[in-house]
Amino acid sequence: MGILIHNVVAIYRKELQSYFASPLAYVIAGVFWLLAGLFFVVILGTAIQQVATLDLQGQQPVDLPTIVLQGFLQVMGTLGLMILPILSMGLYAEERKRGTLELLATSPITNWAIALGKWLGVLTFFTTLVVPLLIYEAIAFSAANPPVRPWVMLVGHGGLILLAAAVLSLGMFISSLTESSILAAILTFALVLVLWVLDLIGQNFGGPVGAALNHLSLLKHYTNLSQGVIDTSSLILFASYILLGIYLTAQSIHALRFQRS
Repeated sequence: MGILIHNVVAIYRKELQSYFASPLAYVIAGVFWLLAGLFFVVILGTAIQQVATLDLQGQQPVDLPTIVLQGFLQVMGTLGLMILPILSMGLYAEERKRGTLELLATSPITNWAIALGKWLGVLTFFTTLVVPLLIYEAIAFSAANPPVRPWVMLVGHGGLILLAAAVLSLGMFISSLTESSILAAILTFALVLVLWVLDLIGQNFGGPVGAALNHLSLLKHYTNLSQGVIDTSSLILFASYILLGIYLTAQSIHALRFQRS
């Protein structure tokens, strides 16, 4: 167990260092923060105008901070569908192209250690992108009345990280199948888009099939968490996607080991 943890940490550190040394990673971070800031300002301004209209009409006041937070997290989930495939596309595709994946596959490091270390590295990088969002949201909501409940913010952003963890895990597997980073990104985006709208597809089927498709939808379970609702089924679903992606990636590396043996 100690050797496994040591190997995972070694791969994790190598992967994380490669992100912070990559110009592309800084471009992705800059674009993500810029778009997130713009969306937050637009959503906040729109919500304030709507509340002002309700006040003029003499209607009951609404929980503006919670409305803004939930709307912002929904937009961030959609934005993640475009950013995350770009982050995962080069996890293995570039190493296949350069031939370094073969070196990993023939090393004494286990398949699971390689897959887990790389996944933790890219997930940590994405988490560093999310932290600034929490900071400026907390500043914006600090004077709100009623105030935003801290656990709602934490659960909502935790849902965003869980969504990212699932997408990155599946994208990592797809990246291990091809030498083309662009193809890996396109296939990952297509897969995640299908998983995102499965609940809409399930509505057209109905019955047990429709219920099953609805349960597998990323959108449905992410929406629950973005609203501060901790649902065990949502946590299990995200964990299942994460484990599936890591398992399939480990099997992909094992197949490469078999080819080289």
